[in-house]
Amino acid sequence: MFTPSGRHRIISLAMLGWLLCASLLMAIPVSAQEEIAQDQPPVQALTGVVNAGEVDIFRLPGLKQGQTLYAYAAATGGNLDPIIALLPGSIDPAQFIADFQAQVQQVVQTSAQPILDLNALRDQFSLAWDDDSGAGYAAALTYAIPEDGDYYLLVSGSLSAGGRVSYGSYRLLLGLDAPSVLGGQAEPGEAVIAIQDETGLGERPRIQETVGTLGVDKPSIKIRLYPFDQGDTLSVSVEATSGDLKPVVLLHDFGGKPLVIGNLSGQASSATLDSSFPEGGENYYLEIAAASTGGQITAGDYRLLAGVNLTEPLSPASPPNAEDVLRLPIDVSTGMKLQQIVMIDQSNEIMTTVGTLRMEWQDPYLSFSPDECNCSVKEYTENSFNQFLTEYESRWPVFTFFNQQGNRWAQNRIVEVYPDGRAVYLERFTTNFQLNFDFAKFPFDTQDFYIKLDLLPPEDQYRMVELANYSEIDPDHGEDEFILSDFDTSISSELSSREFPTSRYTFHFSAPRHLEYYIFRILVPVLLIISISYVTFFLKDFTRRIEVATGNLLLFIAFSFSLAENYPRMGYLTFLDAIMAITFIINTLVVIYNVYLKWLEGHDQRERADRIDRVGDWIYPIAYLVSFALTIIYFF
Repeated sequence: MFTPSGRHRIISLAMLGWLLCASLLMAIPVSAQEEIAQDQPPVQALTGVVNAGEVDIFRLPGLKQGQTLYAYAAATGGNLDPIIALLPGSIDPAQFIADFQAQVQQVVQTSAQPILDLNALRDQFSLAWDDDSGAGYAAALTYAIPEDGDYYLLVSGSLSAGGRVSYGSYRLLLGLDAPSVLGGQAEPGEAVIAIQDETGLGERPRIQETVGTLGVDKPSIKIRLYPFDQGDTLSVSVEATSGDLKPVVLLHDFGGKPLVIGNLSGQASSATLDSSFPEGGENYYLEIAAASTGGQITAGDYRLLAGVNLTEPLSPASPPNAEDVLRLPIDVSTGMKLQQIVMIDQSNEIMTTVGTLRMEWQDPYLSFSPDECNCSVKEYTENSFNQFLTEYESRWPVFTFFNQQGNRWAQNRIVEVYPDGRAVYLERFTTNFQLNFDFAKFPFDTQDFYIKLDLLPPEDQYRMVELANYSEIDPDHGEDEFILSDFDTSISSELSSREFPTSRYTFHFSAPRHLEYYIFRILVPVLLIISISYVTFFLKDFTRRIEVATGNLLLFIAFSFSLAENYPRMGYLTFLDAIMAITFIINTLVVIYNVYLKWLEGHDQRERADRIDRVGDWIYPIAYLVSFALTIIYFF
């Protein structure tokens, strides 16, 4: 039995034990969380973009001896093949890059085994570097920090200094004592291991140049601009280089609103403007226009310089050093092979052809890293063409045949996209083309055949140029009526398919006819009919002459009807129509003439008929010769 005081002591001890246990239980999770937090190494993720030949610099301040740095760089856009290098913090990054690139150029030009020598050069210039140790073309680097201090990490495109075109966006993952970074899957925290060094290479002003022509046919032109970063400043200078051109330059925003105008009065032969972008922006564009003087549009060539963040005023002597200020039109090299002419419907002026169209262009938007697909080129055939349109959001030079009639049957089409953004479109097609023939000189006419290809995007986005050594007319084209040999192609700016100027590619050839058919099937029979009529003039029996002349006229009429299906029916007279009409009229007059001579004979006027007939022997050929000569002069 416990006394009351004993029971109180036992209860007090039990409560004290419970409180101690609860305290211990509450303390265990806190200690575990602190231990887990202390076990998580610092990891940081950064992103960036490098163009061909450019280098991004990151400063890694306050690294400690004994730490192990892990770095992983993978491309996220473009065809970038990233390479990373670690440098001591005591160097001048700009001088280092200049010295390294000079050594690279020397190796590329003189080395018998440049790849091995470039690797040795990287070992010499850096503490550590890596190119392809990660997944695909990703770079992965491990380095044990030998001493306390600052370091630099460089990110660039592999072999860019040697001339390789490699550019795009990337993701850089850094970790201290965090080997999971090497797999590219480590979760970044709030740690700051690296800071991008914006001044390591110094502020490089960007200047880009372009030239063009303005005049009555093209009084203005639009040039799109690359996006601006916060705080950027744009400077533009347009100078006339020929003619009496007075250029006016306008800066428009994304909605087409003019913001700044240079040479508004249109009196000077040059124009300048400056504008700042405190908040950045995109879809801005320049408009270069030819001013009017005395009601006449000035015309001539111009040179345009556009610079961003310049340290000195822009002048004609400013050297261009960039390609990312003016978003110039993408050149689309275009060529066509005319391989078969299925039919030429002359009555309806339609040509049915089989041809092959080839278009080549380069757009950074299409670039990709080869390690995405383990391929050097992506191919989109006819069945996967819609995949191409979806994948690249229909960003390609869409086209139409301006003089196409009916449907175009694409027998085959393929798009090849290369890592650097170069694309090749190939299509074999069958379709009808509307023509505009002039049959006035038929059958001695030479007809012009045109195939007109229009781009649908505006000319400031895509612009056609000639594809060298591609266009041709296949010798086995299959056309037997016209002689197809030489051809020409041209590029023009047209305001037809859209409400704004677009680029047009024209495939043209002139073709005369094979004349053998018309000579032997038409002209020779006509000559024989004329000759038969003339022979009758030497018969003295007027009755026989009437019979022969009438039969000859009926023969000519039948012959004319037999030819009706073989040449086009026009609303105007052709050379062959004139020849046939003259022949018909003179043969009809011959019948009437012979009937008249017979009438004279029947009225005892034989001598008079003979006198008239002697004159008629000469009038007949002279009438033909004069009529044909006048017809030739008229039509030719």
